[in-house]
Amino acid sequence: MSSEAFIVEGGHPLKGSIKAQGAKNEVLQIICATLLSPDKITIDNVPDILDVRKLISLVKGLGVIVEKLSENKYSFQASNIDMEYCASEEYQLDAKKIRGSVMLLGPLLARFKKAFLPQPGGDKIGRRRLDTHFNGFQKLGAEFKYDDKDDSYFIEGENLKGSFVWMDEISVTGTANLVMAAVMAKGTTKLYNAACEPYLQQLCKMLNRMGAQIEGIGSNLLTIEGVDSLKGTEHTILPDMIEVGSFIGMAAMTQSDLKITGLSIPDLGIIPGVFKKLGLEMEIGADYIHVPPMDRYEINTFIDGSILTIYDAPWPGFTPDLMSIVLVTATQAKGSVLIHQKMFESRLFFVDKLIDMGAKIILCDPHRATVIGLNRESKLKGIQMTSPDIRAGVSLLIAAMSAEGKSKIFNIQQIDRGYQNIDTRLNALGASIQRVVV
Repeated sequence: MSSEAFIVEGGHPLKGSIKAQGAKNEVLQIICATLLSPDKITIDNVPDILDVRKLISLVKGLGVIVEKLSENKYSFQASNIDMEYCASEEYQLDAKKIRGSVMLLGPLLARFKKAFLPQPGGDKIGRRRLDTHFNGFQKLGAEFKYDDKDDSYFIEGENLKGSFVWMDEISVTGTANLVMAAVMAKGTTKLYNAACEPYLQQLCKMLNRMGAQIEGIGSNLLTIEGVDSLKGTEHTILPDMIEVGSFIGMAAMTQSDLKITGLSIPDLGIIPGVFKKLGLEMEIGADYIHVPPMDRYEINTFIDGSILTIYDAPWPGFTPDLMSIVLVTATQAKGSVLIHQKMFESRLFFVDKLIDMGAKIILCDPHRATVIGLNRESKLKGIQMTSPDIRAGVSLLIAAMSAEGKSKIFNIQQIDRGYQNIDTRLNALGASIQRVVV
């Protein structure tokens, strides 16, 4: 079976403007939420990425009527759902290919009182347990069964009732699943230690427009009064903050003059500030960020002069999805930084490829890496490498674009899962990225 790779010629600065795509992590939740109502739901700013295509195919198989209204605008109507399809071999095979399929459980349980799902796929970045999801469903009165032979999950709940749910980890997908289950449970649900990323805020706001009663949006305590049914609505996906951060790091590494447009600056949180700690310059406007070409950028230290530490944390902390980008950006800075990836134990393993390219990185353990910046005194060199996950894949792409010579990146379907037409969009700004069949 053929696959695709990128051949990247480094040393080509970008110049111009690029518009951020719709947020991958938000749109997967929103598409799953369309199952909660029999009415039509219109979604705008949908990114054309592999994970979205796979999830749309899944809900179509369930019977959702999907219409493409324009390039990035769709309507979904779940008026005639075929729950038997969940048991089909086709559904099980497709659901395994995308981790976002786990968020089908909440809406199916809420509206149809049962749901079935095989172990979902996604990035290989360490353990990503589903206990938080199922413990929460059980608190609402659902019965859960796990088939270890088929590695599949079955959940059933004829009479979901509101409850106090303490989430044992601040899981974004877990919070989304429990919110979607609780909006149609009888009584009051208090969801504590909930994730509060902009993705979740967007989901809750959309559900309220559909008739749900959710309070505490943007906080770690959500109070949900169950309702009998939900209606249709319209919704626009936020710009993807992970893509924005990727472009900021890319501009710095390649000494580009790049303007990132179509942004919602308040929803970026501390992301621009963390890149400024690496010494990056940027102009932040009402709906754009301009990164000028930089000959040098110097990593800040703590007040006492000790080495800067950047770590991931639940929102409003720094998103784990940008830790790989921060790490690669630091490789050409002046100074050193400790990258502490707390949430996933395999996400830093891609640094061996950066080391092969000439970066000075000490992998302390599965969660921590020290980057000693090269200060542009020597360039990275092009090599052959493989993308292990979405964010590491783009980090390797950034490294290749800044390197001397040519690089070949395999397994680029990982990059396509989260970044829309990334090669075409960057080539239009001056990059040299060739997509080839291997």
